[in-house]
Amino acid sequence: MPTNYVMPVAVHNSLVEAGFKHRGYTAEESSAAARFCELAARHGIKTHNAIKALHLDELFGSKAGGCVPGAKIDKLPSKYKAVQRWNANKKLGQATAFDAMETCMRLADEYGSGTVAVDNAFHYLWGGGYVIDAARKGYIAYTACTAALAEVVPFGGKFPTLGTNPHSWAFPTTDAVGFPICVDWATSTVAMGRVQQFLREGKQLPPGSGVDETGKETTDPSKVKALLPFGAHKGYGLSLIDELYAAYIGGSLPTLRNRWDQVKQHNGEKGTCCFFFQCIRPDALDVQDFAQSRSQPQNVKAIIKDILGHGNENCTLPGEPEAKAAALSDKFGGLLFTQAEIDAFAEIAHEAHAPFEISNLKPIEV
Repeated sequence: MPTNYVMPVAVHNSLVEAGFKHRGYTAEESSAAARFCELAARHGIKTHNAIKALHLDELFGSKAGGCVPGAKIDKLPSKYKAVQRWNANKKLGQATAFDAMETCMRLADEYGSGTVAVDNAFHYLWGGGYVIDAARKGYIAYTACTAALAEVVPFGGKFPTLGTNPHSWAFPTTDAVGFPICVDWATSTVAMGRVQQFLREGKQLPPGSGVDETGKETTDPSKVKALLPFGAHKGYGLSLIDELYAAYIGGSLPTLRNRWDQVKQHNGEKGTCCFFFQCIRPDALDVQDFAQSRSQPQNVKAIIKDILGHGNENCTLPGEPEAKAAALSDKFGGLLFTQAEIDAFAEIAHEAHAPFEISNLKPIEV
């Protein structure tokens, strides 16, 4: 089995904070970034850890003008007590998202449900992290956002006008199954990063993954110019939901999002992302008519038991792989990274002039 390394949380967070501070982010923003990256790494999320966070900042963030270190959120007046409207002013996405989800939880405590709409945002990376965190605290949580770029072709089309536009739901099912059930996905069949991986490895993509420059479907990763939505019209519809939420909030034209050179050519247009967050208190949904005098928690457990019964006992629940990864992190007392990831962290340390000794990390076999 390949060797992994155990990185103590304190070492990881100190290094990530140094990386963001070096790029001009405040101590508070850098701390939020480290907290998020720890959450992603702990749950085995390789696609949205600290390496991806700083790479995204490199491509579209502080160096490109899509994210402004130290930006202040404008929390605008709202005539609806359970809904808040924010202009993030290109603030770091992780800091904005944690603040928004925590606000949703406070609103839900008072009104049963809480919603925060965010305009002029910078991508928050893995939506599952925010909803899992809220679900562990007892809330039903949801978030959606518009992705950094328009890379996905609408169903029946040939030109990319949609983002990969993820959706993330989580439910407070720890008492029922031992972890929050979390449904979290992008709406394309594969990510563009997977296309690049297959190209490096000389592999063909599965059918229904992407199209070439003419809009014709291809499995050759060297010819993929845009991605296809998963499930044909179904993934297209889910991706469209994100764009429509963003449209109501004030979002940018998808084909201009984070393309700052093109934004400048369209006077008055925007290039920023939008976020949508919502938390619900489970007791706010209780209609008090559970079968056989079950309580709401007992009913949730009974429903899940029925779904996984009848020969389905070996089925995996959404969120279970992340829970197993977190348990593995706890078992080894730190965050697990491959050699390639450790090398990337060494580059982060070099850039930020931060101490980082690979020899101090414990190698393990997983």
